[in-house]
Amino acid sequence: MKLATQIFLGFSVVIGISLTDSYVNYNLSQKVNRNTDYVAKSETIIRNSSRLHKSIIEMQSAFRGFLLTDDKAFLDSYHEGGRVIPKLFIEQRSLLLNSASQAAKLDTITKLHQEWIIYSNKLIEAKKSVKINPSLYVDLFENKLRKQVGKKINDRISLIFRAFDRAEYRLRESRRDALNHSVERTRTYSVIFLALTVFIGVLSTVYIVRLITRRIALMVNLADNISKGEFAVVKDDKNDELTSLSVSLNSMSETLDKNIKELEKRNKELNQFAYVVSHDLKAPIRGIYNVTQWIEEDLGNEVSPQMRNYLNIIPDRIKRMEDLIHGLLDYARISREKPLREKVDVNTLVKDIAELIIPEDFKIQTFGLPVLITEKIRLEQVFSNLISNAVKYSKSDVAGEIVIRCREVNQFYEFSIRDNGIGIEPQFHSKIFEIFQTLREKNAKESTGIGLAIVKKIIDDQHCTIGVESELGKGSTFVFTWPKH
Repeated sequence: MKLATQIFLGFSVVIGISLTDSYVNYNLSQKVNRNTDYVAKSETIIRNSSRLHKSIIEMQSAFRGFLLTDDKAFLDSYHEGGRVIPKLFIEQRSLLLNSASQAAKLDTITKLHQEWIIYSNKLIEAKKSVKINPSLYVDLFENKLRKQVGKKINDRISLIFRAFDRAEYRLRESRRDALNHSVERTRTYSVIFLALTVFIGVLSTVYIVRLITRRIALMVNLADNISKGEFAVVKDDKNDELTSLSVSLNSMSETLDKNIKELEKRNKELNQFAYVVSHDLKAPIRGIYNVTQWIEEDLGNEVSPQMRNYLNIIPDRIKRMEDLIHGLLDYARISREKPLREKVDVNTLVKDIAELIIPEDFKIQTFGLPVLITEKIRLEQVFSNLISNAVKYSKSDVAGEIVIRCREVNQFYEFSIRDNGIGIEPQFHSKIFEIFQTLREKNAKESTGIGLAIVKKIIDDQHCTIGVESELGKGSTFVFTWPKH
């Protein structure tokens, strides 16, 4: 499965859970809102019930006050109740559309209240006309009021109101419980979905990161092995985007392995060729030298001065040719041979080289040379060629002097070899490290133009640097770095 598909699936699962969480929370919040509305509506119903019952009681009190005192001021409250109570009944009935039992109780109260209104109106009218028709009031008083017809109606109204309120209180409590339950469920589901989202998200992330990291680590390890010359391959059967990278690395490793083996074979052949050619070149050179010796021995004093001069040039040319062959062989062997690493006291190394190369009239000084673990032969070749170069290009009229110093620069030692020789013009500073480049004439002694090229190649193999600071007639200072470890 492609990595993009796996990542897409992981995100899809997380998004799906988030959408489900949103949907569930939306439904639960709707239920919470409905229950909240129910509770608020129930409180309004109870409040309206209290107002309605209170208004009915006040109307009844005004009725009794008028009958007892014959004070028409009580009728103001009575008539006010007659105008307000119907509106309260209508308002209360609009709130009970979804509660048939409570609506039935309210209808009963309405019917009883209407009966009481008829009863009270008759008594009020009789009371007002008592002087005109006293028998009517007496009849109503004896048959209705004294028998507590109105009181019975009011008692039934009060009884139904109490039943109505108790039922509404129970309904409100049940809706409040439902509201609390809805809130709790909303909270619980939110926590569950949040935890599930975090868990799936973290699990998907860890899985993908581990998968990618492990495989990239394998590829990095393969690349590291390739850089070390170990041309292995990595097994990868995932068939995703990283597979193409692993296939490319495997292909590169196999190609490099094949090319390196081919190069090793060619180098071995070239090495054998170089030794064969050098051996074959040395034979005619020795033959030329022998011929010159025979000519001198056979002709003796018969050789003219001009011919004698020519015969004296030949040994120098032969010696230069031999040095050139040896130099070429040394240059060719640098990259093929890997010397052992060993503990080297650079101060002792330089003294040993100086005893072999530096003439007695030369003065050499060393400062701060370290002891390190390195390839002794390579470091010895560098110092030998640079010190030999200082001797070759010394001034004939001035005592030679060589000063070697060292200082630490990060992970490297920086060596400087300063001489008081003839110096080098700035335009030749880069050319002197090229093979066959020399500042001496072609007929000068012991100058092949290979020594500094060998030094440059060794320094490059160590991934270090070398340079020269010099002016004509003011000596030279060669500065190179060498790894500490």
